[in-house]
Amino acid sequence: MRWFDRKFQFSHPPEIHASVVERLRGLLPRIDAKRVAYSDVDWTARIDDTWSMQENVGHLFDLESLWFERLKQFDASVDVLAPADLENTRTHEADHNTASLDDILDALTAARSSLVERLDAMDASHFARESRHPRLDQPMRQIDHVLFVAEHDDHHLARIEAIGCALSASR
Repeated sequence: MRWFDRKFQFSHPPEIHASVVERLRGLLPRIDAKRVAYSDVDWTARIDDTWSMQENVGHLFDLESLWFERLKQFDASVDVLAPADLENTRTHEADHNTASLDDILDALTAARSSLVERLDAMDASHFARESRHPRLDQPMRQIDHVLFVAEHDDHHLARIEAIGCALSASR
């Protein structure tokens, strides 16, 4: 299912924040577990003109600044959160396949560590703060946003797995 076709219902209590932050913390180990299964050539291979596995990882990095910006916006009690670039211009222009996967992972590790550290420092009351999500046009609490990020991670991890399986099956 395409990411933009997904619908979300936000009803989780803010008190589950530690479990959700743990999902965010687990992104890099999950990528590392997939990394050993495929060659460097596999990581940059495109299937049907979709992003490669490496481009999916690069895209995850590209969005870290948006996730962090939205955390600041929850703190500032803005009415509407910053919109995402629905065309994914940054990812398309980055040409992640020409970069080193190690460099992309290093950048993603640093960015995600900053995000998780900030979330770890918050108590449950922070996770109850609410703003409107611009694309979904619905209220979103900070706990919902963190779940949204975790779901986005999982979406791209599943895409990486599907690409890897397709490449393996084509051999």
